[in-house]
Amino acid sequence: MGQLETGVFVYGWQIGLVLAWLVLIGGASESARRLGYGPEITRKIVHIGAGHVILLAWWLMLPAWMGVAAAVVFAGVALVSYRFPILPGINSVGRRSWGTFFYAISIGILMGWCWPRGYPYFGVIGILIMCWGDGLAALIGQRWGQHGYEIWGEKKSWEGSITMAIASALVVLIVLGGLQGITWSLVITALGVSLSSTALEAVSKYGIDNLTVPLGAATVALTLTKLVS
Repeated sequence: MGQLETGVFVYGWQIGLVLAWLVLIGGASESARRLGYGPEITRKIVHIGAGHVILLAWWLMLPAWMGVAAAVVFAGVALVSYRFPILPGINSVGRRSWGTFFYAISIGILMGWCWPRGYPYFGVIGILIMCWGDGLAALIGQRWGQHGYEIWGEKKSWEGSITMAIASALVVLIVLGGLQGITWSLVITALGVSLSSTALEAVSKYGIDNLTVPLGAATVALTLTKLVS
């Protein structure tokens, strides 16, 4: 029996739980679409919700290779969906974006990097900042953003960027604080991750923030943790 077959057999119920979560999120997005919510809302339901598979992968101790394999599959589906409308609720945002593809790739990279080295929580931080920080920044910015700015043709709002910064800091404090408690060094790490993630989100185009933000956040969190602890 090969590694794939063995993994599916041993981790069968865990994989089933992850798939059930994705089906739940997909169902919620589709329900919102049928109720008349716009494409940005339906997309953000998936954007915020689907990334929590990284938490399930951490808690259920799924191996890195499984996350990488799943990421490759979903990245392939995302690429096909740009040609054929198989993911209309995710890709129909009215602008050119490769965000769905980069979303899958970032999960695969962080699981492949962080899991074997024994610090999966940094991968979790990166993905959750992408989910909550970027997701809420877009929603808040579009709904209440009154003070706009523009970088490289990308329109942003200060309200959205502030939301990104706050959400990013909270993710770091919750994840690392739950492991080691709240300390001044952790607060410094949270601030550094918050500022860098917000800057990366502000300057990224074509959905590449779904790659730069999680990878950047995980890298800064790891680096600052080592430097200030």
